[in-house]
Amino acid sequence: MRKSALKFLIVLFSTSFYMVSGQKYIPVGEVRITGNNRTHGRIISRELTFKTGDTLAVDEVGKTLERSRQNIFNTNLFIWAKVTGDITSDTLKVEIEVKERWYFMVLPLVFLADRNINEWWYDRNHDLRRITYGGIIKHFNLSGNNDQLRLKAYGGFVPYFELSYIKPYIDKRQRMGISGGLFFSTQRTMAFRTWNDKLDFHPTEARSRRRAGGFAEYRLRNSLYHFHSLYVGFSHAKIADTIAALNPNYFGERQTTQRILTLSYDYRFDNRDNRQYPLKGRYFFGQLANYQIYTDKHSSQTSLVTGIGEYFKIRGKLYGDVMFRAKVSAPQRQFYPVTSGLGFNNNLVRGYELYVIDGQNYTLFKTNLKYQLLKHTFDLRKLIRIKQFNNLPVAVYPNAYYDMGYVRNYHPELSNTKLGNKWLKGGGLGLDIVTWYDTTIKFNYSVNQMKEKRFYFGIYRDL
Repeated sequence: MRKSALKFLIVLFSTSFYMVSGQKYIPVGEVRITGNNRTHGRIISRELTFKTGDTLAVDEVGKTLERSRQNIFNTNLFIWAKVTGDITSDTLKVEIEVKERWYFMVLPLVFLADRNINEWWYDRNHDLRRITYGGIIKHFNLSGNNDQLRLKAYGGFVPYFELSYIKPYIDKRQRMGISGGLFFSTQRTMAFRTWNDKLDFHPTEARSRRRAGGFAEYRLRNSLYHFHSLYVGFSHAKIADTIAALNPNYFGERQTTQRILTLSYDYRFDNRDNRQYPLKGRYFFGQLANYQIYTDKHSSQTSLVTGIGEYFKIRGKLYGDVMFRAKVSAPQRQFYPVTSGLGFNNNLVRGYELYVIDGQNYTLFKTNLKYQLLKHTFDLRKLIRIKQFNNLPVAVYPNAYYDMGYVRNYHPELSNTKLGNKWLKGGGLGLDIVTWYDTTIKFNYSVNQMKEKRFYFGIYRDL
């Protein structure tokens, strides 16, 4: 009797497909990866939320596999990824299929020297002389380990050169990485101050600014969605005497040279479903930075920037997101190049795209409501034979948005600001198109509290 009971217990606890508190579990068996002609399998396996031998709740298998697929796609190594599971012999067999991107790119680039196309169109009279042109040579997966080599060379309005390399993993556990680079830029016509919340340019054919430097960074990814980095950078900048006379606060006390040693720590939590255009998930970041600034005198500046974004499905194809971002810095009086408020990139209240609001501290709150009108991948194999380009994904999202922001400027007399030290509000309607290689095209019609109504356009992609 005892032997029979013992045999029953052995069979009960050794079976591969078992139940705990009414929930069925199954162990993960073989994980098979196909389509990775260049990318090493360990780079893909690093993104999985499970490993061979783990046990998964049967009811959660679909959700677990989809989360892993999103992680793989977010490496930006693939234009398509699929993760499926098959229960055979009381184990879960996982099949991962990927379609690799075109990793080596030589792209001719023509872009504007202004902050965005809207400033160029409305404020600069769409002057074609303000165009920067050149090229970028980039390999997104140099050795198959998701390492990147990038060379930028621009001429025209803002000549610029940059060489950088990123290796995300240098250890067997794939947790630690490094990056580094060098850059050089020169400029003639340049913004020497912000005045009335607009960039004020000094037109000249003489060289007004020259800047060179380099950086190194240590990265730690201690779990799937947690990222840390330690950054050290050095830059040396020189401006013309004319710029120092026009804005004595540019480097302070009419100085014409400045050296900056930057030390920073960044933390990021990111479990969004798609980092380029997220619909679900959460994002949090924090950065603590210190700038040791050398002119004839030595000074320092410290800043803390943090933000959080929440992305969620409301119902059906209706999605929403909210984002909060804030910055505090010291001291209260800062040199012009390191005084940063709202107005650059996406760090703005929509409706104020044409304004730069300088300040030492800011608060920004953004909301979005969007509807997935279309999401489809068009088969172009009859027209394009190159497999990295013969599928055209297109997603279309009509949306509505409302933003609020506040910039604290302790020295408004330096920029004659009218928008600093007051709450700013703006909103509107838009249409977002997400397509090839994470390119997002935005059409917005915005209204701000000054009753300015304008159409804005933007194309966003990480190069």
